[in-house]
Amino acid sequence: MKLHKFLLVVGLIGASLVFLTVKVRAHNGSVSVQQGASDKRDGQHDFDFLVGTWKFHLKRLSRRLVGSSEWVEFDGTTVCRQVLDGRAEVEEMNVDSAEKHTHIQGLALRLYNPDSHQWSIYWANAADGVLEPNPMVGQFINGRGEFYNQQVYEGRAVYARFVWSGVTTNSPHFEQAFSVDGGKTWETNWITDQTKEKP
Repeated sequence: MKLHKFLLVVGLIGASLVFLTVKVRAHNGSVSVQQGASDKRDGQHDFDFLVGTWKFHLKRLSRRLVGSSEWVEFDGTTVCRQVLDGRAEVEEMNVDSAEKHTHIQGLALRLYNPDSHQWSIYWANAADGVLEPNPMVGQFINGRGEFYNQQVYEGRAVYARFVWSGVTTNSPHFEQAFSVDGGKTWETNWITDQTKEKP
């Protein structure tokens, strides 16, 4: 009888310890999740540096994903303004290549998601009048912005990458690149540098 009571007491103590351990783990887990969410920085103002009117120089690779080293150069302007109380930006680009007698008119739409703390970037070319449905998505870390998506280019599935750098200088730098090997190597095909004309 004494042995039975002893085992019963030991069992109750063990069950209590298990319950307390599970409760502490659950509590710590919830705290970690909350801390992780609150640690994310607010990136709503990361693209503020682009607001205004800019002189724009573009280098575009003449042919992509074929090993080309020929670049076509364009010059023109971009105008960027904020909408939706700063949670979005609209940028209009107009550039010309005197050498190739080519004109590019395009529009970039950037939308900020306050839950994910990330930006989605959409592009539309006036030549076809279509807003690309698959945005580039990403964020800025330590002054460098990286944005990615998957898309199809001339029948081939590719990864695409945008990189913004020099965003605290008078001449921000932008590059677009494609990868056909899952991001192991990248071919840059679009490079821009710009100088602000007016706020």
